[in-house]
Amino acid sequence: MPEQGDWYARNMYMQGSAQYEYHVTHFGHPSQFGYKDICHLWKADKWEPDALIKLYKRAGADYLVALATHHDNFDCWNSKYQPWNCVNIGPKRDVVGTWAQIARSNGLRFGVSYHGTPHRTWDEFLPVRYKSDTAGTLAGIPYDGLQTIADGKGKWWEGMDPQMLNGKPHAKNTPCPEFVQQFLLRVQDVIDSYSPDILNFDDGAQFVFDEGGQWAPDLKVWLGIPDLAPQIMAYYYNKNMQAHSGRLEGVVDLKEVPEPVWGTLTRDFEFGMADGLQEKPWQTEACIGNWHYRRSLLEKHAYQRASSIIPLFVDIVSKNGNLLLSIPLPGHGEPDSDEVSFLNELAEWQQVNSEAIKGTRPWKIYGEGPSTEVRKIVAYQLPQIKPDPTDIRFTTTGEALYAIALGWPANGKLLIKALAENSTNYPGKIGKVELLGAKSQLKWSRRTEGLEIEVPNVPPCKYAFSFRILAS
Repeated sequence: MPEQGDWYARNMYMQGSAQYEYHVTHFGHPSQFGYKDICHLWKADKWEPDALIKLYKRAGADYLVALATHHDNFDCWNSKYQPWNCVNIGPKRDVVGTWAQIARSNGLRFGVSYHGTPHRTWDEFLPVRYKSDTAGTLAGIPYDGLQTIADGKGKWWEGMDPQMLNGKPHAKNTPCPEFVQQFLLRVQDVIDSYSPDILNFDDGAQFVFDEGGQWAPDLKVWLGIPDLAPQIMAYYYNKNMQAHSGRLEGVVDLKEVPEPVWGTLTRDFEFGMADGLQEKPWQTEACIGNWHYRRSLLEKHAYQRASSIIPLFVDIVSKNGNLLLSIPLPGHGEPDSDEVSFLNELAEWQQVNSEAIKGTRPWKIYGEGPSTEVRKIVAYQLPQIKPDPTDIRFTTTGEALYAIALGWPANGKLLIKALAENSTNYPGKIGKVELLGAKSQLKWSRRTEGLEIEVPNVPPCKYAFSFRILAS
């Protein structure tokens, strides 16, 4: 709602931070106007989820993941165990439930993203609410985190207990079994209420193995706390199988997953990616801006561009990955003009190239060209792929092989080295080469250097170009 980016619910209580200064200037001091009051102001009065999901689908979405709760401890569904939720406060709508119903009615799979793990919420977000300014005229005056249900008499939140949102006063890294139990109940509530196809956690996993590489009897998995993730995963997978006649169709996304358990869940890379073709499916999690809406990015036109996201998307798919891309919405729920332009560019590209993406599988190699060279993977930093026509990515489906060029050749000729006439990757004969979206037939020849294709003068789309190769 403040439109000042991620972690506002924490930083607004940290004197000296930019978000604290913004909060004091626009809403008042956090001793009088706290995060609960920000939740009250959130109305989502321009939110049109049906129109948005139709736009997302045109842009290529096959599944939609809605945020259930962030580190702020406020639930975005009709929560049984957290009265501080969007049905009681703010929009007065079940946000997760609305997304779920409309996404599925439009043929999309539906997931929820859960960020309220005690490691983040209890240890990082809630303790700052019990502090106070250390300097200035209001130094020593407690922030609103110490308010009680009695303090709400005569106020908009009368009868509500602020400690249900802020947690009990505690020091950082102080265990709280009650909070852990509530966390588990709230995750189970989401599973029971919406039967999500995807359960995404903003945390890593740590598994303990014995010397022989087997799971140790005292398996430890970390979802912000030890030992809880096995319960959550078992509960979710069993519930999912019950909902699908004994078939497991549910997906759990976790970060920092060790190789021995890759088959039990999906590895999720936040602003990162796998460095090569992977046997097991995986996912890149990225955002075109800040994870929560940040007004200054619109003012500076500083979003990620389609010209950089599309080549990355193609690279991810060629390695057996998916892209979970966030389009952060303003507090009123309507995307801004730059976001709509971005999504329209993706939709235009998908209209031409979706055949080379949807339902495809990786090929024997994922690609060739300069950006396939081994490079250091930097955490939380997406690599930049230049629009080089020698950079090729491969996907396949049925009888077709797709070679997707990440740049358009200036000299009118594209060379695909992996499809040379003596190639062990493609030993058979090529019978036909087509460019998706092009009306004219292509001239091509297969030589020892590679498959050379004469391309049209005008490309059929922007940013990446899909060639369909069929055997004779």
